[in-house]
Amino acid sequence: MTVFFKINSSLIFILLISASTLRAQKVDFSNDTTTVEAIYQYTLTNGKCYDWLDYLCNKIGARLSGTPAYLAAAEYTRQVLDTIGLDSAWLQPVTVPHWERGEKEIARVVNSSRGSYDLRVLALGSSVATGEKGIQAEIIEILSNEQLQQLGQKGVKGKIVFFNRPMERGIVRTMSAYGRAVDQRYSMPTEAAKLGSIGAIVRSMTTKIDTFPHTGGTQYLPAGPNIPAFAVCTKDAENLSDLLKSGPVSVYMRSTSKMLSDKPSYNVIGEIKGSEFPDEIIIIGGHLDSWDIGQGAHDDGTGCVQSMQVLHTLQSMGYKPKRTIRCVLFSNEENGLRGGTEYAAQAKSKGEIHIAALESDSGGFTPRGFNFEGHPDIFVEKFKKTAAFVDILAPYGLSFNPGGSGADISPLKEQKTLLIGFQPDLHRYFDYHHTEADVFSAVNQRELEMGAASMTALIFLIDKYGL
Repeated sequence: MTVFFKINSSLIFILLISASTLRAQKVDFSNDTTTVEAIYQYTLTNGKCYDWLDYLCNKIGARLSGTPAYLAAAEYTRQVLDTIGLDSAWLQPVTVPHWERGEKEIARVVNSSRGSYDLRVLALGSSVATGEKGIQAEIIEILSNEQLQQLGQKGVKGKIVFFNRPMERGIVRTMSAYGRAVDQRYSMPTEAAKLGSIGAIVRSMTTKIDTFPHTGGTQYLPAGPNIPAFAVCTKDAENLSDLLKSGPVSVYMRSTSKMLSDKPSYNVIGEIKGSEFPDEIIIIGGHLDSWDIGQGAHDDGTGCVQSMQVLHTLQSMGYKPKRTIRCVLFSNEENGLRGGTEYAAQAKSKGEIHIAALESDSGGFTPRGFNFEGHPDIFVEKFKKTAAFVDILAPYGLSFNPGGSGADISPLKEQKTLLIGFQPDLHRYFDYHHTEADVFSAVNQRELEMGAASMTALIFLIDKYGL
């Protein structure tokens, strides 16, 4: 999940003025224009990222961290990086949590005015189990944390809480709509548990009304209290909300999910050493883990293979980078962020200098541009320098904006790295996000390759001119 932050209007004004100033300097990008054209042509005609994604999805499949499937994905991608002529490729050890879903979850409306019927649900990641016999209680609908707190223990204790605040369809930026709704999944089951609730059912995070429940991580307190938490598909959420208008409703829930002991895992890394400034590192990456349903295609198989394609394209074109360009495929973004945290910790301990980090974790749709963020000490200056690249990339439909980058690279912020988030068209992303529909066939080859080419072009320009 990409992380966004708020930026005030005065800073935006400064950045826009800075961008205009840089364009007024009329840097000669004539040779760079030719190179960028060649990058797109090569990626669209000789790219391998679609084939790599096919193998990752159809031969390996879902890759929850801590599972054998994840280890298979790590070894596969390491071997790919090792065979495309890089200077080095390796596995970076990291310890990750290991959660298992267990048997298929059951949720059922019991003896309502419409009879008894099943709800289409998935346990949220890290959810505790209901117990072998399951639980049954009256369900109450909640639209905000304020409403939950107003009900208090008296109104919540012993009940199942139904969090049903939709992602707002009227918000143009779907990631912003997601950010305004996802607290229901991430933190509100714990808030309900504090008030004595025995279970939680959360409306899936999508603007679409369909039958796919969307899983995703929920945050638990180490010492509890913790309650079983399910996601319900939006169609069933609508029907359940309507049913509650006619009177009290009871729901039965059953799950056998469990948290096991931590497991060894790996970040996958490959790099081309810089010829002039090898100690200045530029990274591109995505997270290799996925949830245990679907195939993890858009989230985040596409980001991983696009990042691998950046190195493959530059290497195949005979480009010799000035700076070290490193691909990092992170472990455990979905339910812990330990891969990104471990990578940043090791980089800090080694004294590595990362001048820029680009993450692709918003699906493999048509590229629209890049978002930039960073430590306040360096952000304005470095964003000004990247603004010089706007004109050369604008013909490819790309824009540069201040905004969120990516969860895995966020721990590098304190090391004063310029953080960049690849931004494709997001209008369809939440149709697939964290569902069994997130499969290889949902990815368009040309859109995937256009994204990889766009990332490669930006990395080429940052490498050539530095920050």
